[in-house]
Amino acid sequence: MLPYATIAEAASALGRNLTFVETLWFDYSANKSDYFLYCHNIIFLFLIFSVVPLPLVFVELLRSAGFEKYKIQPKVKMSMAEMFKCYKDVMIMFFLVVGPLQLFSYPSIKMIGIRTSLPLPSGWEIFLQLLVYFMVEDYTNYWIHRFLHNKWGYEKIHRVHHEYTAPIGFAAPYAHWAEVLILGIPSFLGPAMVPGHIITFWLWIALRQIEAIETHSGYDFPWTPTKYIPFYGGADYHDYHHYVGGQSQSNFASVFTYCDYLYGTDKGYRYQKKVLEKLKAGSKNGGNENGRSYYFTEALKSD
Repeated sequence: MLPYATIAEAASALGRNLTFVETLWFDYSANKSDYFLYCHNIIFLFLIFSVVPLPLVFVELLRSAGFEKYKIQPKVKMSMAEMFKCYKDVMIMFFLVVGPLQLFSYPSIKMIGIRTSLPLPSGWEIFLQLLVYFMVEDYTNYWIHRFLHNKWGYEKIHRVHHEYTAPIGFAAPYAHWAEVLILGIPSFLGPAMVPGHIITFWLWIALRQIEAIETHSGYDFPWTPTKYIPFYGGADYHDYHHYVGGQSQSNFASVFTYCDYLYGTDKGYRYQKKVLEKLKAGSKNGGNENGRSYYFTEALKSD
């Protein structure tokens, strides 16, 4: 809740007039508690989990309309019933774990200093803080992900997420309840290290989940803007990790690929790419399903 009764009082405290966006923020948040504003995360996550994967559902159902060539594992076809079951399972986890976690984690948000007050952060401040959040989450997530691929971690926890060897958008948050809690730690570390405004925190939660849905899409679209982000993994990169599953120690990165490169856990994927290039060079149909099955098999041998 803002400590100002009027816009004039807020402007006096800031020593300047409020910007248009700050005026909108004042009108919306002035009489709302910080806890209520923080709980917006629940609404945002519900909408993201429910709405963002929907275009991918239609793409999967309309593969004959020209989308087949973008499918990373073309032999795998998901029915509407199978995709809805995945969404239903995700929603069960959302209402039993994710939602309550958001409700009860508010004291930690206050403790690290996430603010709702004026002034609002500048565009550059938001961008730099989000960059820190992504880098911190990516590095810590890499090591936790590697741990979850040891024998105990995989069999007891992480195998649930790998039930989808050909991932779909709805499967991005599909995981064991313990994994949901464990992977909440990397997401929290960035804001804890560089606390910002609640709007930045909302953007962080939203963008991270949208990114996860994109990398679990099962489709490698050439027009996606994320292809222009340096060291970004993307759908093709993460799809390989799901295909080989617990058999391989490859492609643990959640967002960027530099950790896999530095620690040598992308060798199977890079070998796969070399085999694919040879197949394309040696055959007009080098990217067909038989070729794809072959280079996945060869890549597995190299891990």
